[in-house]
Amino acid sequence: MQVKNNYQDCLTNIACSIRKYFDLTYPHQTNSFLDQLLEERKPSNVVMILFDGMGSRILERSLDKNSFFLKERVKDITTVFPATTTAATTSIRTGLNPVEHGWLGWDTYIEPIDKTITLFLNSEKGKEELCEEFLTVRDLLVTKTIASEINEIGLYQARELFPFGENKYSNLDEMLDRIKKEVNSSGKKFIYAYDDEPDHSMHILGPDSEEVKRLIKIRNDKVEALCKELTDTVVIVLADHGHIQVEPIYLNDYPEVVNMLERTPSIEQRAVSFKVKEGWKDKFKEKFQELFGEYFSLYDKEEVINSQLFGDGNPNPLFESAIGDFIAIAENSNKCLISEGDAVLFSHHAGYTEDEVFVPLIIIDKCKTK
Repeated sequence: MQVKNNYQDCLTNIACSIRKYFDLTYPHQTNSFLDQLLEERKPSNVVMILFDGMGSRILERSLDKNSFFLKERVKDITTVFPATTTAATTSIRTGLNPVEHGWLGWDTYIEPIDKTITLFLNSEKGKEELCEEFLTVRDLLVTKTIASEINEIGLYQARELFPFGENKYSNLDEMLDRIKKEVNSSGKKFIYAYDDEPDHSMHILGPDSEEVKRLIKIRNDKVEALCKELTDTVVIVLADHGHIQVEPIYLNDYPEVVNMLERTPSIEQRAVSFKVKEGWKDKFKEKFQELFGEYFSLYDKEEVINSQLFGDGNPNPLFESAIGDFIAIAENSNKCLISEGDAVLFSHHAGYTEDEVFVPLIIIDKCKTK
């Protein structure tokens, strides 16, 4: 099995550089470029802005080569596995790999309650109501973030900005205004801002639609304008993953496969976990290869664990049960596997194409020469 995520040069390593700069322990290798810049410039403010879905290849197709984001791009790095918001943003907010934090994908099997949970919604897959059972075991997953650790220790300050939840911002302009306000306050601080575009629009319109290109250009121009007003600040712009236009395969059209499963497929539609009924693993592998082998690579649990596909580190207590018996990965195709409770989307991610795996590392130094 070839692991395409470079866990020595991925989102987790950027997060560990943030941890290092704010005097927290860091369980993984840091990013040397960012380390050196922070050490030399010693900014009072470190701002990280994450644009959901704005992968490197999409960025290159959307912007002129002389655009701000492309000129300020240091390099491309990889996301974690799978290339999806649940796993990737948790890694960037914690400095842990998915194997450690346990937020493996949009729909993840939680063994203590024997349910597959849509983690960010706290609901059972395919249902809208809150799953109270999940809330009783949610802390088995890692929930403490870099920002919460910084604030807990009290030496420095940290803020997180989201378009949802308590104290949410209403639009891009408000998010950027709040960043500027935080930067202008006193003290050494870390500011993390998350924007759900262009991912939201790409799911509906595709990664190369004119609307998506317009949204990316707006973000390019407005972040450039923001940076012109900042001092004593290092700004990091990232994405959690990229996107690819997809074609669905409906698993319910293949009862010979569904009938071999112990529970609903989970994790993601392009990185799918299967738990197979006792005694049926060989038959499942054979049938899956026959039906879907052209589009998906199938790996058994032992291969997944030994390859460190979800990164290295101490496994979360829910990890092994969550990955099931097999994981199917769309490595070179645009197919996704739709099972009961899944949304059918025009564009998706979590597979292993370059469009999904590579994300830009954009760093803007707004510190005066010291």
